[in-house]
Amino acid sequence: MRRPFGAALVAVLTVAVLVMAVAAGVYAWRSAMLWLQQPLTRIAAPTMYEIPLGASVNSVAQDLHSRGVLEHPRLFALWARYQGKARGLKAGEYELQPSLSPAQLLELFVSGQVYLHGITFVEGTTFADIRRQLAQNPAIKQRLAGASPTVSPEQVMTAIGAPELPAEGQFFPDTYKFPRGTADEDILAIAHRRMQQELQSAWDSRSPDVPLANPQEALVLASIVEKESALDSERPLIAGVFVSRLREGMRLQTDPTVIYGLGPSFDGNLRRADLSRDTPFNTYTRAGLPPTPICLPGAASLRAATRPNVSGALYFVATGNGDGSHHFSRSLAEHEKAIRRYLAKLKARDS
Repeated sequence: MRRPFGAALVAVLTVAVLVMAVAAGVYAWRSAMLWLQQPLTRIAAPTMYEIPLGASVNSVAQDLHSRGVLEHPRLFALWARYQGKARGLKAGEYELQPSLSPAQLLELFVSGQVYLHGITFVEGTTFADIRRQLAQNPAIKQRLAGASPTVSPEQVMTAIGAPELPAEGQFFPDTYKFPRGTADEDILAIAHRRMQQELQSAWDSRSPDVPLANPQEALVLASIVEKESALDSERPLIAGVFVSRLREGMRLQTDPTVIYGLGPSFDGNLRRADLSRDTPFNTYTRAGLPPTPICLPGAASLRAATRPNVSGALYFVATGNGDGSHHFSRSLAEHEKAIRRYLAKLKARDS
């Protein structure tokens, strides 16, 4: 028995509709996959974006859409669910690069590879300097070190687990990376542990006859070497001068300790009267090492203090060559000649 023409037509049309629906679905899927894999054209330059704690994939997608980053927020959220990563977004600050695709963006948010800020503690700077750095960095949570000038250095050292140590000189100069919201005391704790490691390493390899009682004395000497040296090649020689003076019972007579002892009253001009003004850090009026370091010494100064080049020199003065070099002398008479040469060069330069 023949099927009616109308029924056959309906069957053909139904199949055609189904084919078109499947084709449309395949096209939509391919278009979606293409969009997910293509770079986000709306990111023209590296852009910072922060996912709040507890944010859902929907809220993140909509927020990115409102900022002009994501063209299809619903598709992004659907893809996250399809991948089983909708609940895997990690809170934090991310740097969005122009080359990122939506799929890569999802992977970035799931990876937790948040953007790391940086702070650099420079050789020769003081504890007061790094406190100001911490306080001025907007990515750092001000909890203790940079939060208030009423918080004492002793309180800071107690907070990082080193109450027995002075704050000065206890933090290794380097660049430290951290995510936004890291507390100031946490950064100091990391820098302190690094200094302890570097100091112990230098102390363990010290010269057997170095006249220093413990690693902290080495740190004090290293801080003086740091302030007196401009050239790494001269640091062991400068340390050797101070070591020889300690052995001879001579006063160190180093200007940087005097300046440190003057504190905020120092106006940049060290006067003869300052050299005779007694403070615990005046190595012209007091024998031996000062009571604490005077700055952050770097690795080269730590090595120099523990493995000095004892050449027999007891004095040094700048050469005036403009390269930071010094002339080293064994006798006071030779040293005075070197001073006269240095002053003559300064006079000729100024005339």
